[in-house]
Amino acid sequence: MTSLTSNYLDGNAAAGELSRIFAMDLTAAEGQCAHCGARKRFADAHVYMQSPGVVARCAVCQHILLRLVSVRQRVFLDLRGMTYLCLDTDHVQPSV
Repeated sequence: MTSLTSNYLDGNAAAGELSRIFAMDLTAAEGQCAHCGARKRFADAHVYMQSPGVVARCAVCQHILLRLVSVRQRVFLDLRGMTYLCLDTDHVQPSV
């Protein structure tokens, strides 16, 4: 079994996939881990993109924060690993 501390990217790696769902930049958002209570920017999460889809884990305890899987014309998003996600509306880029 490989260690969870290797083979991960930071949360910025998920920006492209997340931009398909959210109009705002999620990497700058702050979230709280439902497992350990750590509050961090999503960009600090450990992201694994080797599986089908995207898995983001807490940088502190490695608990799963987010799962995103695209299947045909559907996107499945699981955020149950976070107690909240706070988006700063001052940083919203207008749509072109």
